[in-house]
Amino acid sequence: MAFNFGATAGAGTANPTGAFGGFGTTATTAGSAFSFSAPTNTGTSGLFGATQNKGFGFGTSFGTGTGTGLGSGLGTGLGFGGFGTQQQQTTLGSGLFSQPTQTPAQSNQLINTASALSAPTLLGDERDAILAKWNQLQAFWGTGKGYFNNNIAPVEFTQENPFCRFKAVGYSLMPNNKDEDGLVVLVFNRKETDIRSQQQQLVESLHKILGGNQTLTVNVEGVKTMPDDQTEVIIYVVERSPNGTSRRVPATTLYAHFEQANIKSSLQQLGVSLSMARTELSPAQVKQLLQNPPAGVDPIIWEQAKVDNPDPDKLIPVPMVGFKELLRRLKVQDQMTKQHQTRLDIISEDISELQKNQTTTMAKIAQYKRKLMALSHRTLQVLIKQEIQRKSGYAIQADEEQLRVQLDTIQCELNAPTQFKTERAHVSNQDAKPLWSSAG
Repeated sequence: MAFNFGATAGAGTANPTGAFGGFGTTATTAGSAFSFSAPTNTGTSGLFGATQNKGFGFGTSFGTGTGTGLGSGLGTGLGFGGFGTQQQQTTLGSGLFSQPTQTPAQSNQLINTASALSAPTLLGDERDAILAKWNQLQAFWGTGKGYFNNNIAPVEFTQENPFCRFKAVGYSLMPNNKDEDGLVVLVFNRKETDIRSQQQQLVESLHKILGGNQTLTVNVEGVKTMPDDQTEVIIYVVERSPNGTSRRVPATTLYAHFEQANIKSSLQQLGVSLSMARTELSPAQVKQLLQNPPAGVDPIIWEQAKVDNPDPDKLIPVPMVGFKELLRRLKVQDQMTKQHQTRLDIISEDISELQKNQTTTMAKIAQYKRKLMALSHRTLQVLIKQEIQRKSGYAIQADEEQLRVQLDTIQCELNAPTQFKTERAHVSNQDAKPLWSSAG
């Protein structure tokens, strides 16, 4: 269910007449995580056209046992699947609001958000119900401000808020490079062809940014095309010591140097939009990332994403929030698909060339075999003539006489009149007799 549009799972009856029906129907559950009591605004009809404040699964109170309260509509409707990950629905009481450690500021933020979504008291009449629905829509979309009280600042809705629907979990490949490899990634806002054509000038510019030290050498590890006409350049710096030895500058050290204000501005002038150190994550870092869900991600959904990880040793779950991040990953996927297709085309061309070479080689082998046979016959003739000349004037030896007798015997057998022909005719007559008798 991409972006969780459509029906949300619950343990009650569905709400058939929710406002903005394009987002799908909502469901109800019994009970809620909170028990803020707010008056139910029934019988109102306004901008969103709902008569019982059914909205997007938000109700008019947190503690209602039936209806579409926040504990039911949001609890079951904020599933996190949609982009290739397994969807898991959860209740609000056991999910986002039940995180054990919360600061007072976070608690106030959650209370204000809940008030803006469920029971705003800005106008003091039935228009507050319409305002609640509008705040719900903004929270779902992840943008805007939620006004709910004249004396309290409005709630800022971002895509990281826990009620935003446009979230999913994907997986990214963890780097396996060591810090001592010294690899640093620079993303340029230029095309790959421009980077490759001016690679030497780029290396010289980076060397100047590093201070022009003669003991330092900038090397390019690889160049790769990225979406939106960007190019990823992987570099490393080799430092030579006075005693003649050399080593690579660690990636973290080089990255920290690039992050200095003056160095960063110089890189921006070269067209660098992003720099990062390509180093593997330590087990402690991986553990910390997996134990702490990202902002706005339900811990239960995060736990399910870790369970669904196809390769925990190489992949790590990452949140995808909003259409922009989804579009970015889609472009990266298309780019990788093009690169794979290009590589497959190159391999196909190589295979075709190898097949042609194999055909040519087989023809040459057959030709050389024929030539070898002809040379072997010529060599044999030369040896025969040489042997005749060497034996000229000598008497026939005993072994030669024995060989001559054997050859004469074979020759006589072959030249015997009708010997083999008679046997063949006799066999043919025996085979033909049954045919004749049956025909007669």
